[in-house]
Amino acid sequence: MEDLQDTIKNLKLELRRGTLVLGVLSQLQNPQYGYSLIERMGNKGAPIDPGTLYPLLRRLEKQGLLTSEWETSGAKPRKYYALSEAGKKVYAILCLEWTDMRISIENLINKGENQDG
Repeated sequence: MEDLQDTIKNLKLELRRGTLVLGVLSQLQNPQYGYSLIERMGNKGAPIDPGTLYPLLRRLEKQGLLTSEWETSGAKPRKYYALSEAGKKVYAILCLEWTDMRISIENLINKGENQDG
């Protein structure tokens, strides 16, 4: 049987997974390459593992939400990702959805014990 700490750890990971797409999209208003995105998210308190980020970037690009371009003029080639026009629209919609969900969950957490029914 899983102990409570393992259960909490797994539930936190599950909760976090649901927000990763929004977090990544939020950082691609300007082009970023993978490692810069990892650093940027980590510095903002939302660390992401390369093994999670790169497949996510490929999936979002395949869905048409990101564009990518190779930069080869530097010391080493880097693939830069940015929001496509569709990605900008989807990001705006997801931000609204996030706000609605956040309010709903806060209402459940903060007021749920005081309501009838």
